[in-house]
Formats: sequence, structure tokens, C-alpha cells
Amino acid sequence: EVEQQIRVKRELSQLIMETELLRQDKDTADVTQNFYLTRKIKDLQVFTGHLQELLGEQRSLQQRLMKPLCQTSLPIEAHLHRNVVDLIQMVVDFINNLESHMTTLGTLPSLSHNMAQLNHGLAQQMTLAGGVEQLSQQVLRLRDLHHRRDPSPSR
Repeated sequence: EVEQQIRVKRELSQLIMETELLRQDKDTADVTQNFYLTRKIKDLQVFTGHLQELLGEQRSLQQRLMKPLCQTSLPIEAHLHRNVVDLIQMVVDFINNLESHMTTLGTLPSLSHNMAQLNHGLAQQMTLAGGVEQLSQQVLRLRDLHHRRDPSPSR
């Protein structure tokens, strides 16, 4: 009986190991299938092609990066210098706030949905306020009735 239990435990552990291997195969099947591998290999080949081009043009890229973007300065009349400085400050502020502006623009399509939810919440709030008002009136009526029946203070 002990030998049979040991054999059954071995078979069980073997089955557990096989199921674990099958689970791993299932989880990694999309990585090991030829369709995905060929696409990844093509992407890697394109990327390495770009890198090889960059390495080939490294000298010319370094020279281009070392050159100033503009060979001459823009002639601006002296009385406009202040305006140019203000304009540059406005551009810098705009660029700094650009992300928040883009986020705001992204929320505009959902604005009507949010307004509908807000209106629905307001209607529920008004309904609850009406119920609270009715309950408070009932409490006041009961308090008045109680004071009329028992004129002596019970404090």
C-alpha cells in the first residue's frame, strides 16, 4: 500500500509538472509563434538598418549638430526689442502650459456626458432636499404637538 501511495504521488507530481508546462506553453504561445516572431524580426531588421545608416552618417550628423541653426541674426529695430522680449516670454509660457491645454481639449468631447451626470446628480440632490424638508416639517409639527400637550419643561 505504501509503494502504491508513493507511485500515485509520483504520478500526481508528474501530472502537475506537465500541466504547469502546458500552462507556460499557453502563456508564451503568442511569443513563440512564427507569425509574431517574423514580425518582430522584420521590425528589428528595419531598426538595425536605421542604426547602420546613422553610424554611416555619424560624421556628417556631428558636423550638422555643431553648426548654428541660423547663420545671421534677425535685424530688429531698437524700439521693438521690448516687444520681442515680451513675445518670447509669451511663447515660453504657452509652451509650458501646452500640456494642460491639450488635456483640457481632450476632455471637451466628454463634457456633454459629464454635464448630463451633473444634472442627474442635481435632480437627485433636489429630491433628497425635498424629502429632508418634509421630514423637518413633520418633526417641527410633532414638537409643537408635544409642547402643547405637556406645557411643563421636562429638562
